[in-house]
Amino acid sequence: MSSLPKRKSLDGSFPDVPTAQKMQKKEETTIITEPVVCLHDISYPEGYVPSLSGPLFPAGQNTMPAKKFPFELDPFQSEAIKCLENGESVMVSAHTSAGKTVVALYAIAMALMNHQRVIYTSPIKALSNQKYREFKEEFQDVGLMTGDVTIEPNASCLVMTTEIWRSMQYRGSDVMREVAWIIFDEVHYMRDRERGVVWEESIVMAPKSSRFVFLSATVPNAKEFADWVAKIHHQPCHIVYTDYRPTPLQHYIFPSGGDGLYMVVDEKGKFREDSFQKALNALIPAKEGNRKWDSVKLPKTLLEGKSNEESDIFKLVKMLIQRQYDPLILFSFSKRECEFLAMQMARMDLNEDQEKANIEKIFWNAMDLLSDDDKKLPQVSNILPLLKRGIGVHHSGILPILKEVIEILFQEGLIKCLFATETFSIGLNMPAKTVVFTNVRKFDGDKFRWLSSGEYIQMSGRAGRRGIDQRGICILMVDEKMEPSTAKIMLKGTADCLNSAFHLSYNMLLNQLRCEDGDPEKLLRLSFYQFQADRALPDIEKQVKALEKERDSIVIDEEESLKDYYNLLQQYKSLKKDVRDIVYDPKYCLPFLQPGRLVSLLYNSYDKKSSVSQEQITWGIIINFQKIISHVEDKRPENSQYTVDVLTRCVVVKEAGTKKSIKIVHLKEQGEPAVISVPLSQIDSLSVVRIYIPKDLLPFEVRENTLKILSEVYSRFLKDGIPNLDPEEDMQVQSNSYRKAVRRIEALERLFEKHEIRNLPLIQQNIQVLHDKQELSAKIKSIKKSLRSSTALAFKDELKSRKRVLRRLGYITSDDVVEVKGQVACEISSADELTLTELLFSGIFKDIGIEEMVALLSCFVWQEKLQDGRKPREELDLLFSQLQETARRVSNVQLDCKVQIDVESTVNSFRPDIMEAVYAWAKGSKFFEIMELSSVFEGSLIRAIRRLEEVLQQLTCAAKSLGETDMEDKFQEAVVKIKRDIVFAASLYL
Repeated sequence: MSSLPKRKSLDGSFPDVPTAQKMQKKEETTIITEPVVCLHDISYPEGYVPSLSGPLFPAGQNTMPAKKFPFELDPFQSEAIKCLENGESVMVSAHTSAGKTVVALYAIAMALMNHQRVIYTSPIKALSNQKYREFKEEFQDVGLMTGDVTIEPNASCLVMTTEIWRSMQYRGSDVMREVAWIIFDEVHYMRDRERGVVWEESIVMAPKSSRFVFLSATVPNAKEFADWVAKIHHQPCHIVYTDYRPTPLQHYIFPSGGDGLYMVVDEKGKFREDSFQKALNALIPAKEGNRKWDSVKLPKTLLEGKSNEESDIFKLVKMLIQRQYDPLILFSFSKRECEFLAMQMARMDLNEDQEKANIEKIFWNAMDLLSDDDKKLPQVSNILPLLKRGIGVHHSGILPILKEVIEILFQEGLIKCLFATETFSIGLNMPAKTVVFTNVRKFDGDKFRWLSSGEYIQMSGRAGRRGIDQRGICILMVDEKMEPSTAKIMLKGTADCLNSAFHLSYNMLLNQLRCEDGDPEKLLRLSFYQFQADRALPDIEKQVKALEKERDSIVIDEEESLKDYYNLLQQYKSLKKDVRDIVYDPKYCLPFLQPGRLVSLLYNSYDKKSSVSQEQITWGIIINFQKIISHVEDKRPENSQYTVDVLTRCVVVKEAGTKKSIKIVHLKEQGEPAVISVPLSQIDSLSVVRIYIPKDLLPFEVRENTLKILSEVYSRFLKDGIPNLDPEEDMQVQSNSYRKAVRRIEALERLFEKHEIRNLPLIQQNIQVLHDKQELSAKIKSIKKSLRSSTALAFKDELKSRKRVLRRLGYITSDDVVEVKGQVACEISSADELTLTELLFSGIFKDIGIEEMVALLSCFVWQEKLQDGRKPREELDLLFSQLQETARRVSNVQLDCKVQIDVESTVNSFRPDIMEAVYAWAKGSKFFEIMELSSVFEGSLIRAIRRLEEVLQQLTCAAKSLGETDMEDKFQEAVVKIKRDIVFAASLYL
């Protein structure tokens, strides 16, 4: 037995445990080798002459390499290191586990050898902690800054999160003047919708004298990114790109209900369509609602409930363990699903007695950092039996200290089967032999969709350990039919492009205005977003020319006459819509929406002959109507929206997962009788006819018989049409607008009767062709408009609008000088800066106790949505109402200043779900006690309280800048009250 790599001891030292290499089962010794290739390109800034400009460090200055590695370097590593030795920036784009860290290590070694400072930034604190430990063992002169922890901030090599580096740049830290190399790890994070802008800002604002190392997963447009860096920093930037995988992958499908694996892509990348079809033929689709973790509220403890030996996951894991394909990572897309699946493994035992003893010793050595009360937490006590069996769970809801123990156990080969969410695939270098996808669909906040090829590449990259496994195994558990084309795109598609997610924020804007040489317009001009927009212009111009050519190729006989007729038709449709909108205004139509009344409905029907979707009319029966509940309380019916429940003929179409969509079809077409809700705008007319409606419409036969009665009425009035209510006589529509529109419709109908081309052959087809031509013209006009705005500064209008907001609220003067309120908002980067600053200046924090203040601030940091969140006590609820009022006022000011914002969704983004728990925590309650006040995951609550501490530290700085010593002391005291015990337990990596 060999011992663990050196780590800071938790209580004495860790026991001896077998390493991953020794734990690995004996396998074939032959490793498949492929020619290792890499692409090396270089981007030069405009006007740069390599021979004149020369490198930062002339070749030959240091004859000895800065660092020697105990293994032969891959070509991409050697190429990247040559760029570093020439003192030039480099972007390394390679697969997960390919060995990009080697380049970072060399850059650090080189900087330290030349007595220079080097910054290493990463997207997540956990990764920063791990890298700090790794670099500290190697170089000693290393410090850490993550917001949570600061260690040796004057060290030559500083490891930090990208957010910390950005704030250091805004503060004008001395490090800015001293840094020679900046390493951006996982730089593809720049496309992240929420946080990606931080990377862009920090790259743009980086010192011009520094050089860069960008480490990224494979991105197809790495050259475009390097071109941008070369342009904004006026220096060459190399691109070293490789698709090489140290360990080749094989991709399998495990069909739901099946009992075997089907290889669909071999290690050479060949897609096997016959094997794919066999896998789908063996598929037994899951019954609707069979996804138990979606519908059942799971117990918080991992081991409650019985495991199901017949489940697919149990069968698959058992098969893989028997074939010695462990260790396994099973990726799932929800925390609850992770736990549910792990529970099914509870009877499986994958470890020997010695391994169990090692796990228990490591586990309790780590837990000795906790208090006796915290050791009794259900998550702590219940996860150990699972870990001893060789099964682990890793997601954001797990206690941070437990996550780190699980990572350590997994690295050492003591966990054979790990259930994890996709965040495990980001940054953490923990490969396995096999990766399993428990589902090939994920919910992206809006809908269920197939995994993208980029997401699949990121997660499947964890399969195959270099030098240990002959090949990595990827398995997709498929529970529904999928097209071969969909599978090919997912399995063999390219990685996602590195596209800018740049957006304006008030914190960024204020910091730019406050800095001595800051200029928000300059930042926008230099952004990757603007660079991509400018680069896209030639392609957009080509698109316009192609569309113009297509439009001009459409030749129509007697086009001018046809245009005249077409314009009349468009006017006619517009007037008919105006009349319908007036007649079916709630104040006129509500009294006539009685159950049983026949109603004609508008619906879209696809015409196969013309290949276009056309508006059609069918009939239905009104069952009921209801008001749409609005956030804004207004009891006037004319200001409310309504939907009408109508029984009509429909076709049910199954979409993603268990989702269904119901489409209206004509009464005489194939379909089933269904009650569907339609808006008033979809009603074309109300009939004078009413029929009897049975009380219970749930039975299919009852609905079908009711529709048969409608069909009989429809057939009886086939010649003259079902008689409708007269808007003026029956519905009492008294409106000048209605009368004018009706008169104009009658005039247009007379013009149609006299029009010369009305009775020409193929008139309908020609009208459709002209419509297509007009649509092309409209599309060309729209693209040209966006083209004009693209040539101007991106976000220019939004920048003006946001400055207007800041002036209106008193954050800046008319000359863009930052006022006191603006200086406070500059300090707040971890919460909504405007709403929080407004609350601070309202004096609300002065009038309440520390516990109430902390509870109120929790609404700024809690982002998860709970279905059954606990309502806070009256005094806290009152504070929350004040917060909502402030947020609504700030949002309405933004709306007035033409900033695009949804006021209600912004107000509702502040949630009171953890106010009670945080209040109790600030009062001194134990962690297990506050968990009883909330239904959230332990890890999620800890993450929120840690973010809350960040906000309090920022408010402390803000109060200090104001000279408010009382408030500064109050915020600092709040930090002391919440910063304790398990919530702020030290990382095991430090």
